[in-house]
Amino acid sequence: MKLAINEFEAKMQKSISAYENELDSIRAGKANPAVLNKVTVDYYGSPTPISQVADVKAADARTLVITPWDMSINKGIEKAILASDIGITPMNDGKVIRLTFPQLTEERRRELTKQVSGAGEDAKVAIRNIRRDANDKIKAMKKNSEMTEDEAKDSEKNVQDLTDKFIKKIDEISAAKEKELLSL
Repeated sequence: MKLAINEFEAKMQKSISAYENELDSIRAGKANPAVLNKVTVDYYGSPTPISQVADVKAADARTLVITPWDMSINKGIEKAILASDIGITPMNDGKVIRLTFPQLTEERRRELTKQVSGAGEDAKVAIRNIRRDANDKIKAMKKNSEMTEDEAKDSEKNVQDLTDKFIKKIDEISAAKEKELLSL
């Protein structure tokens, strides 16, 4: 009996998606609504993402405009942004909140590229953990005589090829994000 590689491939794809979402929240000096994805505001007693209580749009390359649907939450959104690690002070005129993204300094760019490579390493560890789980399952199947020696070797090779493919993809995504950070 062969190992179902698709199950592990789907898990690895989820790890890639999670990594890409994490990179979206790293601001690259451009106004990107995704930087607010992890910021939650207290809305009627429950933490709610800003995108679910307000309209978030990029007005231009360096400005995000947040228009709350319920004006009573305006101050709460402002406090949530100040408390977050975005590093931008919101400007609140009572109706909309504006976030103006400053030009990144060289030092901040280097800091962000380190953050990207750290997140990339975490994503690679997640992929390797999935590989380990797959290999453990292969060994168990071989031990229980559900798989022959040759099938086990083939399955291990397929899992390793899959791992290499996803590690390469993480490297490509990281390189593209680092290039974006350094070329602004």
